[in-house]
Amino acid sequence: MLLYVTIGTNDLAAAGRFYDAVLPLLRYRRQREAENEIGYGADGDVRCRFWVVNPFDGRPATYGNGVTIAFEAPTRAAVDAFHAAALAAGGTDEGAPGLRSFHANFYAAFARDLDGNKIVAVCERPE
Repeated sequence: MLLYVTIGTNDLAAAGRFYDAVLPLLRYRRQREAENEIGYGADGDVRCRFWVVNPFDGRPATYGNGVTIAFEAPTRAAVDAFHAAALAAGGTDEGAPGLRSFHANFYAAFARDLDGNKIVAVCERPE
């Protein structure tokens, strides 16, 4: 359904370090970089699906109340590793790894990045 998602940052270099530490655990990596943006995607994908950007209008980046960016995780262990890496990289905890009530196999962990953007890793495979 979605082609790509962008989130704003006030410090692109710091955001890049954060996501470089977190996203490879979910099999996504930095694939593009320019002066005002960094793109992440899965190997073999035709495009970056997640972009961290300095806002085009030059105003400070803000996070959206009610916005959560969900990344698919290959395993529950990857969800655990994502959460630990996010906290180690300076993110804040928004929900420890565990099963959620959405359905029987919805295993997720929530964190906020350095700019306050809410991110989650989700594994829906039974284990």
